[in-house]
Amino acid sequence: MHKVLFALKKKYYWNALFPLYQALSKDNNYDLWIRVGKDAKQILRIFDVPQKNRIKQEFVQKGYQVTEETLGFDAVICGDALRKPERYGDCLRVHVDHGVGIKTLRIRNVQRQKDFHYHVFLEGQAWYDFIKSLGWENVADFHITGLPKLDPFFWQGYYDSHALQIKLGLHPEKKTVLFAPSYNPSCIQYLRDKIEELVPEYNLVIKLHPYSWGGKYAPRSQHRLYERMAKQYQEVFLIPKEEYDIYPYLILADTMISDTSSVVNEFLALGKFGIIYILPNDKLNHSDGMPKLSVDPAKWLEGAFPRMSEPDELHQVVEAALNPSDEMKKQLTHYRNYYFTKLDGQASHRVKQEIDKLLKGAQ
Repeated sequence: MHKVLFALKKKYYWNALFPLYQALSKDNNYDLWIRVGKDAKQILRIFDVPQKNRIKQEFVQKGYQVTEETLGFDAVICGDALRKPERYGDCLRVHVDHGVGIKTLRIRNVQRQKDFHYHVFLEGQAWYDFIKSLGWENVADFHITGLPKLDPFFWQGYYDSHALQIKLGLHPEKKTVLFAPSYNPSCIQYLRDKIEELVPEYNLVIKLHPYSWGGKYAPRSQHRLYERMAKQYQEVFLIPKEEYDIYPYLILADTMISDTSSVVNEFLALGKFGIIYILPNDKLNHSDGMPKLSVDPAKWLEGAFPRMSEPDELHQVVEAALNPSDEMKKQLTHYRNYYFTKLDGQASHRVKQEIDKLLKGAQ
């Protein structure tokens, strides 16, 4: 039997790891365990308070095997490069990223751990081409299988948009706009309460990044602003901070507004037209000069997704996304095929098949 650890650095990574966990759990040859990270929440912007014990208890109550151990596993599966990778010993390191966006941290963090070999699973050709452009194709073993995180999109009946619409109290005859900004860099500082101008013409659903709630990596003003807005307008629904899964809302939405968040590409995977807010370039590099993004935002999904760089363009771009031209549809199909491989709900099984072979070869 293969003993496998899911290293959960952040609780919100679980949505990305769960489909693979589910696939492995159906095979009696696997003994699955979860290790929870500190997942600290900042209080008064001074004190980091770990949420680890609370999160562990949640998993235990749901029947998962939880451990503090890091050694003695045949494989470790992670949604980001491991923290202190040396403590996991000699094992198979499986990297299935927690997002399918264009932020370079997903490969940058792996490259920085050159002494620890990873098997990195990618959603499509676009990311592998970027990795090759950096000369990093030998940093890890890369597998273009599709990412398990996307599988639930294509599980028939897994999400019920009609029931969700009723639950939220959304007007059935109005189009629904999802506002899903990242936390840093973020379009929140530019759009702020401008987004409320979509009301009452549209239903407005707001999904903030988990860091926008925690106070450690982003100011609490990010969530307080939209909490007030949700109380003020019947057409505005703010997704609660405890709800990490944005996928039901991506499926529900007619269009979406974001910036550098991976939800842009996830919306693309659904074959829908989203809107990209182009942020100023002065904050889009890491301290060593490496770009934070793998694609120039001005060229990201150009010709398919409308983009905006000024708040006053809001209504114009929403209308464009809701009424795509034939050329936009053609470009969306091109990008979808380039960014993703086999959007069929079976990526978890393809990743499992590779893990099966790798563990068998290691015996």
